[in-house]
Amino acid sequence: MLESLKRNRKGILIMLCSSLFACVGQLMWKLGAVYGIGLIILGFGFYGVGALLMLFAYRFGSVSVLQPVMSMNYVLSVVLGAIVLKEPVTILKVIGVLVIMIGVLLIGGGEEKKKGGDAS
Repeated sequence: MLESLKRNRKGILIMLCSSLFACVGQLMWKLGAVYGIGLIILGFGFYGVGALLMLFAYRFGSVSVLQPVMSMNYVLSVVLGAIVLKEPVTILKVIGVLVIMIGVLLIGGGEEKKKGGDAS
């Protein structure tokens, strides 16, 4: 498990940053619906940076590991919703967040080492 996380570490970190930018962008869209077009445009900027980071992350890890890391969007959405929008965090949301985080860890750490000297 640790070997897979080490091998994909750089890609995972970049993908987590991508997820954060995408979530902040979506939050800006939500706020822009109330506070105006400026936040909506800012949201597109954040979301765009997130998309570019995602493309960059793929250079540093396996797609089967990195793509599931984008599921952290759901975790970050719950956190940002609670902090910024004062949305309630129910026990079911907490359980859902924990399940997602465990799933991402299992998938991220579950990649087997390639056999036979395959280049990647």
